[in-house]
Amino acid sequence: MATKKIIGNPTPRVEGEAKVTGKAKYAVDITLPGMLWGKCLRSPIPSGRIRRIDASRALRLPGVKTVVTGEDVTGLRIGRRVYDMPIVADGVVRFIGEKVAAVAADTAEIAEQALDLIEVEYEETEPVLDPVKAMAPSAPLIHPDVVSYKGLPEKLARPSNEFIYKVWKKGDINAGFQQADVVVENTFTTKTVHHAYIEPHSCVAQVDASGGAQIWSCSKVPYAIREQVANAIRVPPEKLVVHPVYIGGDFGGKGDFMDIAVCYFLSKKSGRPVKMIMDYGEEFVAGNPRHASIIKVKTGVKKDGTLVAHHMEFIFDSGAYGAFKPNGFLNGPHACAGPYRIPHAFIEEHMVYTNKIPCGHMRSPGDPQGFFANESQMDLVARRLGMEPAAFRKKNLMRDGDIDPIGEEVGHIKAEETLQRALQEAGYHRPKPKNVGRGVAMVQWLTNSGFGSVALTIDEKGMVTLASAMLDQGGGTYTLLCEIVAEELKVPLEKIRVQCLDTQSGIKDSGIGGSRGTRVYGNAGYDAAIKAVAEIKRLAAEEMGCSLDDLVLANGAVLHKRAERRITYPELVKAKGSPISVLGSYNDTSKVHDASMCAQIAEVEVDPETGQVQLKKFVQAHNTGTVLNPLMHQGQIDGGTVMGIGYALMEHLMIDDGKVATTHFGDYKIPTIQDVPPMRTVVTEMPKGPGPYNSMAIGETSNISVAAAIANAVEDAVGVRITELPITAEKVFQALRKS
Repeated sequence: MATKKIIGNPTPRVEGEAKVTGKAKYAVDITLPGMLWGKCLRSPIPSGRIRRIDASRALRLPGVKTVVTGEDVTGLRIGRRVYDMPIVADGVVRFIGEKVAAVAADTAEIAEQALDLIEVEYEETEPVLDPVKAMAPSAPLIHPDVVSYKGLPEKLARPSNEFIYKVWKKGDINAGFQQADVVVENTFTTKTVHHAYIEPHSCVAQVDASGGAQIWSCSKVPYAIREQVANAIRVPPEKLVVHPVYIGGDFGGKGDFMDIAVCYFLSKKSGRPVKMIMDYGEEFVAGNPRHASIIKVKTGVKKDGTLVAHHMEFIFDSGAYGAFKPNGFLNGPHACAGPYRIPHAFIEEHMVYTNKIPCGHMRSPGDPQGFFANESQMDLVARRLGMEPAAFRKKNLMRDGDIDPIGEEVGHIKAEETLQRALQEAGYHRPKPKNVGRGVAMVQWLTNSGFGSVALTIDEKGMVTLASAMLDQGGGTYTLLCEIVAEELKVPLEKIRVQCLDTQSGIKDSGIGGSRGTRVYGNAGYDAAIKAVAEIKRLAAEEMGCSLDDLVLANGAVLHKRAERRITYPELVKAKGSPISVLGSYNDTSKVHDASMCAQIAEVEVDPETGQVQLKKFVQAHNTGTVLNPLMHQGQIDGGTVMGIGYALMEHLMIDDGKVATTHFGDYKIPTIQDVPPMRTVVTEMPKGPGPYNSMAIGETSNISVAAAIANAVEDAVGVRITELPITAEKVFQALRKS
């Protein structure tokens, strides 16, 4: 890396100027001639049948052009994997906030007025709100037809509210517990939380006479939503063109179809383009938040602290639908037994329907829930044995080449080294005042796979155009692509421009998500850059009449090392008679065996009179691959940490009898600058990882184990264990009074 001039250095965002000057176009900025505004009428009850809908008064309102109800979309369902959600409620409503009708009008105000004029008569039924009770054989079925749903990972033997059951295991869990000297059992619960992105879900659809459509949507997976919508509305995917727009915050939540199919039918029925924007009240009551969970953990250990058996059982409250999950289930639990050597492990996941807001993906889906439980459990086991929590972890941590708790070999992990560095940086063992505690938590992450492509073109002015259908959700992937291309082609960043392609012009890809962006598109960009270098040298060798070995690239030109001749890229293009064009691609679904490692230490002070928890300091160590852009790398770490702080201490989408009670940011609290403590990060770089230049994922790890570190610190401070998130003053106060 010593020879690199651009990679490894902080560089400005390529989209920075467009964003700060207002030139960047988001879905909300799209305006088309004759465009209408769409709005949805939503169910006020959690469970029931629609006996009658009368939209006649709404249709008579001046400015209203059309209304869509379940009758217009009967039998059509949509989903990312499991197709279980009707486009508009089709005779049945399953949560408060479900779409029961949609209006398109000349203005948003008229559309809102029209909603009040739609008459709906419901026959209420008893809602199922508790996921544990929903699993009982006697529970009312929320989806009686679930066995026929397209996209279920495994066929169901009979209809059930538990629509997905997954297992990961190693060894013999029963034999493991028989070998244990001590068995510790605990139950942990987490609540529903929202992404709190600045931009709510928004979309525009313009349907043509053939049934095809032009679509603009704040989604980071354009080809996926094209497939989802096309499958739902029963048109060939190629008839839908998804156009690129900027995304105003993602955090895992901008991969869903949301209102696109409704917008399509409003446009089709009215013959006009339609725009739909969820207001934040709608986001809170009908968005795609993080799943609430109940996690039972049972751990068997020897007296000397050796882990021998570990059982984790996840019950996820999916809400009314499973449509917002790309796998149907959450993949996070498979890794939540942590970076430990455990010979016998059994992890099971139940995905359960309830009559509540449907949940979806949020940054590191399933992991923050699982690691809160697991890393809290590690402390509790250590304390039962009378061991110091960090020492207990050290005894059981995986080393390079060990087999993880679900039977996969991990060749590179550096868990002990990462923990030791965090302990040193935090002064973990230093004396501390009364009511001050320190807590440690750890997490490992193996980068996800996917496929994508990047095209490069060098024109007669020497400008390099980098083109891809990838949508940057805010992580800065296009900036990294420009750095990679600039590094290999030896041109300044100012010579590179980015072109984001629509789904018609681009090549189908797997999209952004799961911290795969740099691995997939970075490698595709690197492949394109290497191909461009080869083509440049080939053309230059022909012009100069020399061998390829005689040539090097420098400052946007090719140099002959011995003859001291030079030919610029524009001169090469002129000699060729056309631009230099190459296509780079990446398609790798192989298992990654190199783990990004993170150890976090929280220091808190707890007021025993009120239970108030003040986060005083937060220190973390990361062992990762080559850092391509230190500024963006640290930004990912800091942003994830602050999300984790909110999850740990305050965020809670409160649901009362199926109704979301926190419908604005006055009630739904997220961290402000006053809630963020002094933070220190240390990063160890190693040339390991599946990304370009042996880079690794960093987008998820800093978010995952924060809550556990804080919970562990609270117990260290005042001796009470909080097993339910968020960790509020009320919960700590009550626990102190009981202790």
